[in-house]
Amino acid sequence: MDELYLRIEEIEHDDWYSTFLNSVVGAFDPHTTYMAPRIKERFDQSISGKLEGIGARLQKKGIYTHVFELVSGGPAWKQGDLEAGDIILKVAQGDKEPLDIVGMRLDDAIKFIKGKKGTEVRLTVKKKLDSSIEVVSIIRDVVQLDETFVKSSIVEKEGKKYAIIDLPSFYIDFDDLESRDSAKDMEKEIARLKNEDVTGLIIDLRNNGGGSLKTAIEISGLFIDKGPIVQVKYRGEKPIIKNDIDPKIQWDGSVVILVNEFSASASEIFAAAMQDYKRAVILGGNQTYGKGTVQNILPLNQYYPKYQKDLGYLKMTIQKFYRVNGGSTQKEGVYSDIAMPSRYSYMKVGERDLDGALAWDKVPQANYTQTNSYSNFADVVYNSKQRIASDNNFKLVNEYAKWLKEKQDDSSYSLNYKKFLKESEAKELEAKKFKSVFEYKSTLTYTSPKYEQLLFKENKDLADKRMVWHKNLSKDMYVSEALNVLSELRLKDKTEIVKN
Repeated sequence: MDELYLRIEEIEHDDWYSTFLNSVVGAFDPHTTYMAPRIKERFDQSISGKLEGIGARLQKKGIYTHVFELVSGGPAWKQGDLEAGDIILKVAQGDKEPLDIVGMRLDDAIKFIKGKKGTEVRLTVKKKLDSSIEVVSIIRDVVQLDETFVKSSIVEKEGKKYAIIDLPSFYIDFDDLESRDSAKDMEKEIARLKNEDVTGLIIDLRNNGGGSLKTAIEISGLFIDKGPIVQVKYRGEKPIIKNDIDPKIQWDGSVVILVNEFSASASEIFAAAMQDYKRAVILGGNQTYGKGTVQNILPLNQYYPKYQKDLGYLKMTIQKFYRVNGGSTQKEGVYSDIAMPSRYSYMKVGERDLDGALAWDKVPQANYTQTNSYSNFADVVYNSKQRIASDNNFKLVNEYAKWLKEKQDDSSYSLNYKKFLKESEAKELEAKKFKSVFEYKSTLTYTSPKYEQLLFKENKDLADKRMVWHKNLSKDMYVSEALNVLSELRLKDKTEIVKN
């Protein structure tokens, strides 16, 4: 409670201004929002996967700013003196007078610690180990947030090699279009996997909330020769068809796309295109999130050019997305070819559950030709559904999902303390029944591609992160079923595809 009141006391006029404006613009639709300058800065970082600073994640505890984690490969990590658990007491810009940040709110402290590439920051820190006070000098640089970027793992099943590519977001740096983005990285990663004789791909879009429309179109183009990928439409106007115009196919092998209820926006564009072209099997939750709207970011200062202060930005919904088959992804999302029970199966978590969400509608179908890549698509889908229906792990997940929904709907609590305790104990006992719901372990071994293994010699943090990821993959029942599907898929030969 003390920490709550500390946070409330830290709220400034700008924060209330932000709350007020969001109360107004939120009436239009769930995705029209006001972004204060610092929120816009975070948005840019999340969509580009990089920032300029020291490469440390900070956390506020009481009145102190703690170092929570160092970003692997960042300036602080390379410099070596700053450690997780250290407390930052003062911040100086080069040789200038240090500024005491004790008691300062975290957002303000971060402003002084971050800075342009090549500039020096001197941090006065209290060391975690012996509580000694040290001054740590760090030269700021561009920090790559590795968890944003594409990564892959290779697994062998029944004598064949398959790969899983994790795509956390459709990232891009709009200020530097020549720098890395999700489409360039996907193309490069697939090329590397082809060199290792991989015969099938799983593309993991779970929890991928979207990002750049441009990269979603380009990534879709890696799997087809050319053609329409998505349609966008302003209100009262005809739809605009966005095409992949590059005839090159980077991957012509089997593809399974993993989604869940939080795969949204650009993820849905890519998954929908692959489904409409019959290029991939979509596997995951019953349907994806259902965000079928396009936003544009407008700087408010363009309307007040003489105003010196940064007024922030308005992220405004301007268009809707439509699949090449004409249907919108709004509210409906993308329905999986193979639906698997998850903890969110019955929960209210999608666009359709938001107040003010725009309605579903459709436009005319675009002119496209399905690839119909597989000779046994229907059989593979049927086999998978039979496996899932008879699998005890998935049965338990389904029971768990129903129980979670029941608890979500139950919003009443007894004001009689003894009765409240009794009900709480009963709920805890019920919860224990589902303790083993995700206790799954496959016998498969996941490894990093060869190019990445060479990096482990210089970057132990990266090696540790990949080891944890591979361990989690071996315990992921959804990935295991995706591999079952991938191993069963049979590609048509070229003459069959032409005939169809």
